[in-house]
Order: sequence, then C-alpha cells, then structure tokens
Amino acid sequence: MAKRRSKSRAKRRRSAKFKLVALLVVLTLGPIASLNGAVSLVGQTPVFPLSPYFLKEKWAALQAYARHLPTCLQRGHPDRLDEIVAQAEARHHLPRGLLAALIHIESGSRVHRISRAGAMGPGQLMPATARMMGVRDPFDPVEAIDGSARYLARQIARFKDLSLALAAYNAGPGNVGNRVPVNGETEFYVPKVLAEYARRAAVLAKATGEQGGAGEASAPMASGVGAGEGAKRP
Repeated sequence: MAKRRSKSRAKRRRSAKFKLVALLVVLTLGPIASLNGAVSLVGQTPVFPLSPYFLKEKWAALQAYARHLPTCLQRGHPDRLDEIVAQAEARHHLPRGLLAALIHIESGSRVHRISRAGAMGPGQLMPATARMMGVRDPFDPVEAIDGSARYLARQIARFKDLSLALAAYNAGPGNVGNRVPVNGETEFYVPKVLAEYARRAAVLAKATGEQGGAGEASAPMASGVGAGEGAKRP
C-alpha cells in the first residue's frame, strides 16, 4: 500500500514538473511566436515563428509601424517612389539610379516592409540607424528615403569606393575593412545592387540617347584605389 502511494506521489511530481516545463515553454515561446507572426504579417516578410533572433529590433520596428499607422491611414502613400528617390539622389549627390537600385534590392520598394532582423521601410533602416540619422518615421517614404540617401552618401564619402560603401550600408561600417565582408549575406548583396544599378544606367542611357551615360553612372565603382579593387573580389 505504502509502495503504491509512493509511486503515485512520484507520478504526480513528474506530471507537475512536466506541466511546469510546458507552461514555461508556452510563456516563453508564445510572445516570441506572436512577435514573429506580427512582423511576418505587417512587414510582408516570412519569419520562422520561434526565431529568437533580433527580438528587440523587431519589437522596435512594430512600435514604429504602430506610430506610423494613423498617418498612413489618413494620408496614404504615393503609388510609385521613383520621384521621391530621384529627388533624394540629387539632393545628396548620389549617382543617378544608385539609391533606386538599393531600394529595389532592399525592399522591392515596399514602404511597410520589415525584415527578419527588424530593418524597416523602403531602404531597410535598422532601428538604431534610423535613430542615428534622425528618421522619426521609417515608414514615411519621403523621410525614410532621405535618411537612406544620407546614410549611403556618408558611406561613399567614408570608403571612397562603391562596393565598400554598399557593404557598409548592408553590414554596418564597423564590419567593413578593405574588402566586402563574407558573412553569408553582404557578399551577395553588393553584386545584386551593382547589377541592378548597371541595368538602370543602361536603360537610362538608352532612353536619353546619351552614349556615355552608362559609363558616367558607373564611374563611382572605379573611384576606389587598391581597396576597391579587392572589394570587388571578396
């Protein structure tokens, strides 16, 4: 009889421990799954529901979106970003079509995009970068695109090489030395942006009939000395 009671108590303890562990798992993963689900829904980006990465950044992005939403519902957004991008390129002395290429690769020109890492808006500014550049609403096209243009212009001025500047935009300037970093993303990102930039330069040259248009648009790629050449071959 005593043995049966002892076995029963042990069984109940095991059951209680299992329930406690299950409860802790639900309490831990439930908010994570909800956060990732919200990013996937709002940001138009597939996110693994139980991903534990960049939670702080994703939460900051969702908060920024919540602040943006009333204005968005009231005013809406332009159907196309071309004019806004072109004005930002001219204002910050960027090569024509470069920022447009970057935004195309970053977000597909989707104003409300949030990445798996919590990057926001058309130029995919991280929350910390948006704060640094004084971008209060990273989902407002005019403000966000201007912030991306200023940040890109800053990297070009610093690295004097287009490949390294794009790498710094993607990976952060502190992670870029004298060549494009190999981190599983940036080494693929830079050629994609450059290819889109070259495509746009060719279309522009054909449309305007400027024989030297493509060459002029590509000039910043050749501006680096030594480091730039290495950066193109990571």
